[in-house]
Amino acid sequence: MSSTASGKSGTWRNWGGNVTVRPAREVLPASVDELAAAVRQAAEDGLKVKAVGSGHSFTAIAATDGVSIRPQLLTGIRNIDRKAMTVTVEAGTPLKRLNVALAREGLSLTNMGDIMEQTVSGATSTGTHGTGRESASLAAQIRELELVTADGSVLTCSEKENPEIFAAARVGLGALGIVTAITFGVEPVFLLTAREEPMPLDRVLAEFDQLRTENEHFEFYWFPHTGNTNTKRNNRSAGPPQPVGQLAGWFEDEFLSNGVFHAAQLLGRAVPAVVPTVARISSTALSARSYTDIPYKVFTSPRRVRFVEMEYAVPREALVETVRELRAMVDRSGLRVNFPIEVRTAPADDIALSTACARDSAYIAVHMFRGTPYQAYFTAAERIFTAHEGRPHWGKVHTQDADYFAGVYPRFGEFTALRDRLDPDRLFQNDYLRRVLGQ
Repeated sequence: MSSTASGKSGTWRNWGGNVTVRPAREVLPASVDELAAAVRQAAEDGLKVKAVGSGHSFTAIAATDGVSIRPQLLTGIRNIDRKAMTVTVEAGTPLKRLNVALAREGLSLTNMGDIMEQTVSGATSTGTHGTGRESASLAAQIRELELVTADGSVLTCSEKENPEIFAAARVGLGALGIVTAITFGVEPVFLLTAREEPMPLDRVLAEFDQLRTENEHFEFYWFPHTGNTNTKRNNRSAGPPQPVGQLAGWFEDEFLSNGVFHAAQLLGRAVPAVVPTVARISSTALSARSYTDIPYKVFTSPRRVRFVEMEYAVPREALVETVRELRAMVDRSGLRVNFPIEVRTAPADDIALSTACARDSAYIAVHMFRGTPYQAYFTAAERIFTAHEGRPHWGKVHTQDADYFAGVYPRFGEFTALRDRLDPDRLFQNDYLRRVLGQ
């Protein structure tokens, strides 16, 4: 079974296992013309249309009972322009394949998230990001995109062509049309040195601003029920490459981070009382290490333990206070949280519905092992996030609606007005978009 659909009875299920839907029709277009024809046909048949990538969103953003468009055949690199330093890639291309292909060409994206299973259009449309002092989300690295709109026309959007659509469609939530190709800015491949190191939470919070400003990419994982974190600093390096050794890599990344971690999750789900003990052991299992490699081998790692996730972007200056409130909430709640909390940062950008739109941001992600009740924990965390005007990741669990977003996104009205213009009949509507964008 792929990470997208089970396909047995035409039922589609997301990676987290928390969204299931049966579309009326599934279409696998082999070209942009075929995709545009499928959009026009759906409109004629009175059916809604959604494109779905690898199913890595925990929200129902890609769910439809109408026509589900799968971009599996729209993959690969269309063009590399070494003068402009851009690469144009078909929308259904998995990030993993893009990263490997770019590396073969001696090129790289500037920044990326921590997994690469998603399609390029799914990842950018939901605002997927990594961590960075100056370098921002995947969508902020887009130079041009191709969009099939509700009437089946194909638009090219960039800062020069259809600039108002470009300002919104880079994080378009699938609401403005179906992205068929993306042009990213790239650079010559470079080396990153990662330094992973355990550090007490109190020290990380006290030195957070310094850690963020001294490193190009800083993030940390805090283990609830403990005062322990694991920090990761990635900085450009002159080399030489010193990849993680095969055995050490297998031990840290597969055995500890996936195998033993999975066993610990199963134990915690079965016997919640042991969670604090397991957290203390887990948080001290990973030792400090350093390695130097090409970017995608440093930024990304395999995630085989399935979970459900909520992530909010808060103003960067509110990060320390927000984490302290989360810690106090976990300590007094009696909740048993078996998954580390991940903290990353991003500089402000100019994309209408980017979680970093017009403000320097810090991201706080809370997770629960798949199959463990998560509602009480997520509800309590969400209360803290929204008190700081947090913006939820569009592809992760949250309960906010259009009224809330109108208050935390300065350009929310600009986006909804553009949607009224491009999709007046709401061909690309689904329940999730009805909630987050309004009617």
